[in-house]
Amino acid sequence: MGQSLVKSYMHIVFSTKHREPLILPPYEAELHSYLGGICKSLECTPIKIGGYTDHVHVLCMQSKKIALMKLLEVLKANSSKWIKTLDPSLSNFYWQDGYGAFSVTPAEVGALINYIANQHDHHNKYTFQDEYREILKYHDIAYDERYVWD
Repeated sequence: MGQSLVKSYMHIVFSTKHREPLILPPYEAELHSYLGGICKSLECTPIKIGGYTDHVHVLCMQSKKIALMKLLEVLKANSSKWIKTLDPSLSNFYWQDGYGAFSVTPAEVGALINYIANQHDHHNKYTFQDEYREILKYHDIAYDERYVWD
């Protein structure tokens, strides 16, 4: 086959260090837009980016030209440096060390877009930790609670 064809939807989730509630208006929408710009610059088309005060969800088409680990490295490093320039109160902004990344079938994309869009309503009832445990369970991922949170 002479042509390389890839369509890989990725749902990426990561939180602020120690789940500090630092992603607040007026910076929330700007941060989501900035993350989308990073994705675009890496040829990972952003589909929906959202989250809550202590975490983000990124749904994108992963480029065949970049490893997932590199995408996360650039997303987290660049956005962390950038957000610190917005306000002195954000000088201690850091992302957690780890992340979750989950492949998404095309049939699930619409539901996931809605899920990400409704994060504020969702988190009136559930913590990030509860949400993340449910995502891991849904994807049948074994984990050790001692090493998930930082």
